[in-house]
Amino acid sequence: MNPSTSALLTDLYELMMAQAYLKQGMDEPALFEFFVRKLPEHRNFLIAAGLEQVLDYLSEWRFSREELTWLDQSGQFSSQLLDYLERLRFTGDVEAMPEGTIFFPQEPILRIVAPLPQAQLVESRVMNLLSFQTMVASKAARSVLVAGGRPLIDFGLRRAHGAEAGLFAARASYLAGFAGTATVLAGMAYQIPLYGTMAHSFVQAHEDETVAFEHFAEAQPDNVVLLIDSYDTEAAAGKVVSLARTLQARGITIKGVRLDSGDLADHARKVRRILNEGGLPHAQILASGNLDEYRVKALVESAAPIDSFAVGTAMTTSSDASSLDCAYKLQEYAGRPCRKRSEGKATWPGRKQVYRYLADDEHLSHDIVTTHNDQLPGEPLLDLVMKNGRRLAHSPGLSELRRHAAAQLGQLPSALQSLEPVPAYDVRISLALQSLAQTVDRRL
Repeated sequence: MNPSTSALLTDLYELMMAQAYLKQGMDEPALFEFFVRKLPEHRNFLIAAGLEQVLDYLSEWRFSREELTWLDQSGQFSSQLLDYLERLRFTGDVEAMPEGTIFFPQEPILRIVAPLPQAQLVESRVMNLLSFQTMVASKAARSVLVAGGRPLIDFGLRRAHGAEAGLFAARASYLAGFAGTATVLAGMAYQIPLYGTMAHSFVQAHEDETVAFEHFAEAQPDNVVLLIDSYDTEAAAGKVVSLARTLQARGITIKGVRLDSGDLADHARKVRRILNEGGLPHAQILASGNLDEYRVKALVESAAPIDSFAVGTAMTTSSDASSLDCAYKLQEYAGRPCRKRSEGKATWPGRKQVYRYLADDEHLSHDIVTTHNDQLPGEPLLDLVMKNGRRLAHSPGLSELRRHAAAQLGQLPSALQSLEPVPAYDVRISLALQSLAQTVDRRL
């Protein structure tokens, strides 16, 4: 059994509700929407990500014989439910914002319309897939916005919360504008460019630091980027200069060095001077070591001669905002608009569309959330991507999604690009949607 694709990747209450629905014959079309209630404390926007994995999951969604046997042996479920699950395939429709789209609270980024038991059973995995990649892509975009065009590389696998998280983080960060990843499987799975240097252990395994550099260069003649802070950073830079002459005679060029500790700006200035004076002005400096968007911004603003940054743990775990206040809520059943009115968690009922408006300078002005039949002149953000359980078209490639995300980031007003919280973006609830909510409230 592959845990990532198992239909049992759900919460128990989903199965318990499905059993009750079937017992009462409640299998009319249900409309659920995924949205974020509020932004994390240090975010001014979010980037939609994870739709591709949701569509993959729904396309292959089924209960295996092994899973059905286990459910039967648990003694918790009726034969009616087990028979239903044996035949179950996803037959619903999906509408969604394209991955890479900027969005804000109260805006649905995905809608599922399917028979009620189906739409209910997929809730947990859909939320899991969308919330994680959205969280990471939104974190990664903040580094992209402050890096001043310098390449950013994902170094986060080793501290990611599991293999799938590391892989999805590589994908989400690349979508958001990172140049590549060190995670090799992500290179194979998503055609993301791979970047890598060497570890301190490689240097420590040798008696002599220069010999370590030479051995690495001989093994990787087309990708010589040397880690120089194992002992004395500036002394190691001098050794790189001396070794470069020997390697050049063999046709090997040192492409760069990596700094991973200490005062990165100060080391970068000193190392840059040593490299330039030693005839290696082409050798680039890569900085790593517990970087996040705040440290990247500070290094860029200090004019440190750093050519690229490797960002790991903080991005892969979205360390300052490790979860989203997101929801997947029933907004319509059997044609009847539904609304949750819980204190602090009220929802807007019915099938909705989000329209976006740009200012004269082509930056975001405001969004309007309205009912699906209230057609407005702005740009509609939700598109139909799956009909009757089948995709309507091939999914866009990751390179296309990157271009879309870059264009979206380019439309952000300068205030929203800030790392510090600013007044919330203008998301308006239409009169039509407010009127529908009032109608539902009167009925309730």
